[in-house]
Amino acid sequence: MRLLLRLLQRVLVAGLGIFTVWLIVFVVFETANRRLPWIVAVGVSYAIAAYVVLPRVIRLSLRILQSRRVPSYTITGDGLPGDPVNLALIGTLRQLRASFAAIGWCEADRLGPASSWAMVCAFVLARPYPSAPFSTLYLFGRGQDIGFQKAIGDSPRKRHHVRFWAVDLAHAEKSWEAGDFWSTTAMPAADESVLWVGAGTKDTGLSLTRLTFQITHATDPDANTERDYIMAELTRTRLIESVELYKAGQSLPKRVNHYVTDGDIALASVVIATNTDAHQGSSPPA
Repeated sequence: MRLLLRLLQRVLVAGLGIFTVWLIVFVVFETANRRLPWIVAVGVSYAIAAYVVLPRVIRLSLRILQSRRVPSYTITGDGLPGDPVNLALIGTLRQLRASFAAIGWCEADRLGPASSWAMVCAFVLARPYPSAPFSTLYLFGRGQDIGFQKAIGDSPRKRHHVRFWAVDLAHAEKSWEAGDFWSTTAMPAADESVLWVGAGTKDTGLSLTRLTFQITHATDPDANTERDYIMAELTRTRLIESVELYKAGQSLPKRVNHYVTDGDIALASVVIATNTDAHQGSSPPA
């Protein structure tokens, strides 16, 4: 029965794929081609397919397949595996901001019409944009709470960057033991010491996303090296202490999405003090 259900799911997904191709080619493109010059019709069809049709089809396909999400990875808006979770810091929001500012990283602008346009201009004109916005990835049922980046040279296409999601320390310790650490949570208060769960990767250029073919940053597949680089930068300047490695989940694959990772999360406490923050230590979840 299970085999028959799986076969039926695959047939439905295959049929959905055939319908999608027909919709894009014979409805979207043909309609645009009758009203617009050919080259413009191609551009319009691509935009509709990549940013409207395909993301919705993929989400529907995942529901049909009942695909499980790997909790050690962030999720894209289309429901696909995103960047791997590979580091975590304990501290307040002020301490987190101060620590990355101290090593020369910029806080990413919030994604919006103005910042998106500024990013497009930076890409086209090849000019620096040190605080360029990030696309939204999801963890704990919400998009990232904050992100930091460090440009590589003057290119807007190359950068070290990390996204963070805040988790209340009491909830983290309790839910870790209960096995539901990755469940949906709200963002804690900005002035309390929390666990900042991070996903750090290195952008190396431009590429197209899998399946939806949206324009995005190309990334270095070695997520372990980027994790070690970020933690080394913070350790070198004595901004963190007690770096330890923890497993994000059990029986993790060595490759998910296009990243290669050992599944370890580097965890440390932030020790930098600000005018209003003293260091608040806490033991990591066991």
